[in-house]
Amino acid sequence: MKVGVLQFFSWPERRVDLATVYARALERIEIMDQTGYDAVWLAEHHFSSFSVCPSVHMVGTLAAARTRRLRIGTAVSLAPFYHPLRLAEEVALLDLLSGGRVNWGAGRGFARVEFTAFAVPPEESASRFRETVEIVLRAWTDKRLNFVGQHFRFEDVEVLPKPTQLPHPPVWMAASSESAIEWAASRGFSILMDPHSSSAEIGRKRRHYAEKLAAAGFSQAGRDIPIARLVALAGSAGDAAAVARSGAEWIVNSYLGAQHRPVMQQSFTPPGVDPIQRYLDDVILHGTPDKVAEEITRLRDEIGLDYLLCAPLSHQSFMLLTEQVMPRIA
Repeated sequence: MKVGVLQFFSWPERRVDLATVYARALERIEIMDQTGYDAVWLAEHHFSSFSVCPSVHMVGTLAAARTRRLRIGTAVSLAPFYHPLRLAEEVALLDLLSGGRVNWGAGRGFARVEFTAFAVPPEESASRFRETVEIVLRAWTDKRLNFVGQHFRFEDVEVLPKPTQLPHPPVWMAASSESAIEWAASRGFSILMDPHSSSAEIGRKRRHYAEKLAAAGFSQAGRDIPIARLVALAGSAGDAAAVARSGAEWIVNSYLGAQHRPVMQQSFTPPGVDPIQRYLDDVILHGTPDKVAEEITRLRDEIGLDYLLCAPLSHQSFMLLTEQVMPRIA
């Protein structure tokens, strides 16, 4: 099983200097490089202290400079908020500077505040996302880019640099909704699976993806499908549950801001279900290292989990994952 880390840059209650948040994250990334993790996947967010990382490509450059073998993933580049040629340049530059270690994950985004602040109409998010992805891939592979689309038009543009990895870095699309899964499968894209769905929901979504991928004439063989899971580890079940509850409350209350709670409720939680309890019961992997390792093994057998993308909810969780869980599952 491959194991990676979905690295958030959370700033809870702004208790420390923000520079400390980045320093601690980079220290963890160095540990990942030394202890057998496959990749760090950097989470892009804007206008929220849930994760203060507006440029995964800039942080990715720092991560690459501090590591030697760890792959540098974006989870995700929020494609609708970029000019596509600038996005193609930045990711290609990161791939070049990292020695060809980029995993490019692209996503559409759903936070209302981001679409409003960047003046991107939400109703255009899908078309902008898909068109941007197409342009980025062509910018990497075409000697000179010619393109006419709904939102962008380019004539005879040489986009430099080109990525080190040929024909381009491996690509994933963030896909949680049925329509996103079906579009990715129809184009033969691999997918990143979100940390907010329950394990049962992830299993159903993965089966749906496999069916649609096969129907489009593509094979699932040899694909890495990272499945993101929130993880809370401690020496006792009670302490781990407390970490999990704190993480669930932080996600629900701060992920998009209190004003966006209805959006989050609708996106991730069935009507009438307490969202915090749902995270505790069905979403977050929490407990002692032995219990969580057993749960991961069960998910491998039940839903085909072969690439675990962990989002540790505390520093202790990260260290216990690294020291006690990784040797059992990787």
